[in-house]
Amino acid sequence: MIETIFKMTFSDERSVERVIQDENVHYIHMTFNKDEGLPEHFSNSNVYMTVLRGVLSIQLDDQGTHVYEAGTVLRIPKGIKMNVGNKDDVTLELIVVKAPAPMAM
Repeated sequence: MIETIFKMTFSDERSVERVIQDENVHYIHMTFNKDEGLPEHFSNSNVYMTVLRGVLSIQLDDQGTHVYEAGTVLRIPKGIKMNVGNKDDVTLELIVVKAPAPMAM
């Protein structure tokens, strides 16, 4: 078989699922309920974030919080302070792609 197959889990439970993490790309599937999210951190690569369902609340660097609905794709440059979460009642589901893959430390 030439292709490699990866599977994602679909649930309403909080999860950060690293579907692919190789030398080319990191592909991460995330699900957050209301008032859940990631700890504040700096992007370690170019980040492409796709909102699959729900409403994303995100604060980048010193900007105020912006909200994005399902169907939105964001590109966030490397080195940006990020505060990612769900402030809405509906479950938030995201795909995050880091390209190029961050260098291992």
